[in-house]
Amino acid sequence: MNETRREYLKRINFVLDFIENNLDTDLSLEYLSKKAHYSPYHFHRVFLTVVGERLNEFINRKRIERIASILLIDKSVSLKTLAYQYGFNSDNSFSRAFKKYYGISPTKFKSEGKKLLSKIGIEPFSSKKYICSIDNSKQWIKMNTQITIKELPELKLASISHIGEFEKAGNMFERLMKWGHQKKVLLDSDFKAITIYHDNPNVTQTSQLRFSTCITISENIATDGEIRQITLNKGIYAIGHFEIKAEEISKGWRNMCLWVIENDYEFRDGDYFEMYHNDHRTHPEQKFIVDICIPLEKTDNIKLAEIRNEDFLNHNEHYEKNLDYHQLINYMKELRTFFHKKYDTHFKLGTIYQGNPNFSYFSLTPEELKKQKLKFVIILDHKTLCFSICLSGQNKSIRKKYWKIFKDSDWNTYHLAESINESLSIIDQTIVEEPNFNDKRYLTEQIEKESLKFINEIKGILE
Repeated sequence: MNETRREYLKRINFVLDFIENNLDTDLSLEYLSKKAHYSPYHFHRVFLTVVGERLNEFINRKRIERIASILLIDKSVSLKTLAYQYGFNSDNSFSRAFKKYYGISPTKFKSEGKKLLSKIGIEPFSSKKYICSIDNSKQWIKMNTQITIKELPELKLASISHIGEFEKAGNMFERLMKWGHQKKVLLDSDFKAITIYHDNPNVTQTSQLRFSTCITISENIATDGEIRQITLNKGIYAIGHFEIKAEEISKGWRNMCLWVIENDYEFRDGDYFEMYHNDHRTHPEQKFIVDICIPLEKTDNIKLAEIRNEDFLNHNEHYEKNLDYHQLINYMKELRTFFHKKYDTHFKLGTIYQGNPNFSYFSLTPEELKKQKLKFVIILDHKTLCFSICLSGQNKSIRKKYWKIFKDSDWNTYHLAESINESLSIIDQTIVEEPNFNDKRYLTEQIEKESLKFINEIKGILE
């Protein structure tokens, strides 16, 4: 990314955050361009290029969506009060703007909002779509989650923001991880990955939803292009702990919101976010272990659970063994350098994957297996501190092809992956279970010996 692009993102992200937090104040072009340190003319062009909407259109949309969010929950609120609170000069101008966006008047939206949202492709908050009754919802929650109410501490986060295209989140997390390792700012003892949602999916179309992928950091950071600091403020949250598949996460959110309403708690205007505790690709059923966190107002009926930060930010086992993320990655770099120097003519080595706090790996591709598009991968599990090696392929179809060949054969020397859907491995083997990082030379020799044994046996079978 060139410096100009980095500077644009830095300034526009600052303005987007400011707009979202000040929708009920004056947000003129002149005022916001000063915030971004651009001339009004230049700022308007930069904003349109980066965000894909003109400034006034973006502000009006955000204000209307904020009002729509309020109307879905509280139908008793005065439309006139909301209109003036969020910057509309008259009832008529508010009504025209609202109707232009949703197709009906705000008065009609009060009674028909949920029905309308489904017509324009936005999934409204509706228990009927996913559950037959409140009792069924309670049963689903009972079977799939544990919900607690806690006051969470302030969290410092490094983040990358994006509008729409949620499938890019994985790549965004990987960029954050690499950046955090290079800058040495990752929070070693309680590292977590988080997604913050800046828009309400009940009223905002998916293509316009703004979200931030985040990682916890140990110290304040300066904005670095697209990467900037976000602070999750201390506050009370309803937290649902789930172990579910990707397609069930939206159901988790909707049932969590229903649970909040049914228990007479009040939503707070704060950050709604997910906190991930695993990499779903390593889960036997490709499930996410995730906390869904909904901000609540502090009301008389709230009984806080015992606040223990370690319950929310679980310590990984390797931290108790005095090894942090940076040390593990540094050893993987040393190991890769060793293989590169000693076996440069035998293997083509891949870069070290650092996109997940729970594991890292690098690949070794023998010359003989290039045509078959196969490779070997040495993996370090950061939680168990086990080293393993696996036979893998350049893509899923290659992995599936050879996985089926081994599955249909009677060869069973090494462990065959249960499924190839999201698995990096076709066949794998643990090579070091209890590594001694105090003696890196011996550890490297162990990994070398067991890796070459595995590689040579698999090559022999493939030949």
